[in-house]
Amino acid sequence: MKKLSYIFALILMSSAIVNAQFGPPPGGGGGDGNGRNRQNNQPSTPSFESNAPKGNSKITGYVVDSALTGAVEFANISLINKTTNKPIDGTIADEKGKFSMSKIAVGEYKLLITFIGYDNKVFDNIKIEKGKDIELGVIKLSPSSKMLEGVTVSGEKSMIEEKVDRLVYNAEKDLSSRGGDAADVLKKVPMLSVDLDGNVSLRGTTNIKVLINNKPSTIVASSIADALKMIPADLIQKVEVITSPSAKYDAEGAAGIINILTKKSTIEGFSLNIDSGLGLRGSNLGLNGSYRSGKLGVTLGGFGRAFYNKAFTTLDQSTLQNNNTVLTKQTADAQDNGLFGRYNLGFDYEISKKQSLAASINFGTRNFNRGQDYTTNLFVNEKLSSTSFRNVDSKDNSNSIDVNLDYVRTFKPQQEWSISTMYSQNNLTNNFDADLLNNAKTLVSRQRNLNGNVNKEFTLQTDYVTPIKTNQMFEVGLKSIFRKVDSDYQYLFAGSTGAFASDAKNPAGLLNYTQNISSGYVSYTYSTKNKYTFKVGTRYEYTTIEANDQKGNIAIPSYGNLVPSVNISKSLGGNSTLKLAYNNRISRPGLQQLNPNFNAANPQNITIGNPSLKPEITNNVELSLSTNINKTYLNMSIFGRQTNNSILRISSPSDTLAGAIVTTFQNVGKQQTFGTNIFGNVFLTSKWSLNGGIDLMYNYLDGQVVDATGKYATINNSGWTLGGRIMTQVQLPNGWGIQGFGGYRGNQVQLQGMQGGAGMYSLGLKKDLPNKKGSIGLAGENFFGGMSMTSTLNSAQFNQVSVNNIYNQNIKLTLNLKIGNMKFVEQKKTKGVKNDDVKGGGEATN
Repeated sequence: MKKLSYIFALILMSSAIVNAQFGPPPGGGGGDGNGRNRQNNQPSTPSFESNAPKGNSKITGYVVDSALTGAVEFANISLINKTTNKPIDGTIADEKGKFSMSKIAVGEYKLLITFIGYDNKVFDNIKIEKGKDIELGVIKLSPSSKMLEGVTVSGEKSMIEEKVDRLVYNAEKDLSSRGGDAADVLKKVPMLSVDLDGNVSLRGTTNIKVLINNKPSTIVASSIADALKMIPADLIQKVEVITSPSAKYDAEGAAGIINILTKKSTIEGFSLNIDSGLGLRGSNLGLNGSYRSGKLGVTLGGFGRAFYNKAFTTLDQSTLQNNNTVLTKQTADAQDNGLFGRYNLGFDYEISKKQSLAASINFGTRNFNRGQDYTTNLFVNEKLSSTSFRNVDSKDNSNSIDVNLDYVRTFKPQQEWSISTMYSQNNLTNNFDADLLNNAKTLVSRQRNLNGNVNKEFTLQTDYVTPIKTNQMFEVGLKSIFRKVDSDYQYLFAGSTGAFASDAKNPAGLLNYTQNISSGYVSYTYSTKNKYTFKVGTRYEYTTIEANDQKGNIAIPSYGNLVPSVNISKSLGGNSTLKLAYNNRISRPGLQQLNPNFNAANPQNITIGNPSLKPEITNNVELSLSTNINKTYLNMSIFGRQTNNSILRISSPSDTLAGAIVTTFQNVGKQQTFGTNIFGNVFLTSKWSLNGGIDLMYNYLDGQVVDATGKYATINNSGWTLGGRIMTQVQLPNGWGIQGFGGYRGNQVQLQGMQGGAGMYSLGLKKDLPNKKGSIGLAGENFFGGMSMTSTLNSAQFNQVSVNNIYNQNIKLTLNLKIGNMKFVEQKKTKGVKNDDVKGGGEATN
């Protein structure tokens, strides 16, 4: 656990330098320049030799593990006068192992480097000459063969860490997700839930924003679930959950932001990393190469994942139509095949010591094909009316490109100005072909739906941040997003033979949707001596929309929103922190919610978008307490959320299709959510950790729907949702490791019913190769059976029960290899565009 490691590091260093006490790193005060309070990391004022002379020289270096597996975070560095053998200065390495001591006078010194679990490193002959600096480069510490008596401390990062404004899940320590995708990782992150289709919810709502390396992607804007399938689990370094974003972030996401950080190069020279997995239901292959020399770094990579799965669904629904009760009983066998890939080319260049440039191009591809064989029986007033058979082949394909160019100018520590640009384009194809069969399973007719979509974005952003004294920070920025969405769709019909022709019952259509957003923000952070940190800010966003379909212009007025945010943090002493946060969020509708295509792949369960949707406005408040008790980390939070003008899924019987239900999206609801999250991480031994959490929330929704008389009526629904997860990891001798995971996603309350929950589990075993040049592993998921989810919808006009059984048992072999001549270097600082303004996945907030 990082905080504990930091505190023990301070204690050990104090002992090594005869009870000298060290203060916070340069930049001081109560904050680190990013609004993060160093509440538990602030020892007393330094008390080195008071008469030690000062000079103009500097000593720098990097402290790493001798196997070059990573930095030794918070290593202790002491500068000792060779004459008096007393410490005259000291510091602590940062998270990347870097340290620096300045204002050192001419003379001869010893340098002592220590950290718990490693042998001490001593440089006996440090000679400082006038006007000259000393760069020690990479300093390797060897793991100690002896343990401190009565004390067992792990220098590794915890699986879960908590910072003042976010929770961090260190996914690179997750063994069982190897060979999977990002959805497999997010299932294990506290406060997050992932359903069977890969849709992510945070504290009971899918109204969140997902970033990849602090940047958006058009594929994420179109479908979060599909984007997660394109990111191999092996590539993910950590996942950040930001439940109370500051004014610097776009105002999107009622529940907050999920930021997925992938592994980046921290090496100089050449490296090639190979990640592969072979499984019964899914296989993957990834190659990631990097080259860094001097001021230039280049990366080139490609990742692909193929999967196969089977499912069986049942649908039982009854509708009241023309005073007749129509009962539908439907079954469907499904076969899914998917091929996902993401490829990147990037470079960063240090123009000077205070200027840097970074650029990247990312290509993504998704090919998801589903074959379903439907059998549908219709009963009218309890008498069998018809039996039909329908074979459907659906294609959900896309390709995307994201291009970024970022410039950063640093004036002094923590003071910088940046300009970021991004262009994104995503081309989507959502087609299906259906064969309609009679009772003899003979082809009667054919149907085809063609739906092409293009989503384009251009973003220009500039930010400026500067410290004020040592305990204050000021941030200001401007941003513009220019977004254009085009969708064309048509239905075609054909007999058992012959060419397709236009379907008169379902005419062709289009949607041209242009959205421009201009925004600006200011943010101020203030830290006090008694360990309070206040971060307040406000953001203003003005949105203009132009839209038209085949009928003409769609009137959607422009709107402006002032979005305040307040974050207060208080260190309670010891290892406990109390936080209180309030913010206001905006949720704009996503492409799948806007798309007016009449999707009737299953004619008994039809969906259609609504291009007239307006944004949601959400108020959030959260109170949390985190603490370290010996080797246990705990976080407890209570939260409340209210969303007005909520975008809800509204279902009603079809006017023309017997027994069919049509679902669309409307701004007709209000949603209130209250809940608590409790999760913790404990080291049972130095090699065995256990972490898990419980999520409990109460949801209340009300909204307007059309009743049996054709008039609008207000209805409501409420209920409790319970979920949780538990994970354990054991490090065994000789490089072996084992990890187990189990989790449950509870029922989700909807305005007209309930979406069922589901459980999942996995077990992974890994063996490190010699010199940690890679690893080989075996993992299994849901190996005792698949998963099942039951959902219900009901109103005065209909009732629906659907059951989705997914046979997703999987056993997979994983292999990781590291090739290249590597040495540790500081990672360049870069900025990036963060578009956080679109409600993703086409999922409703209920």
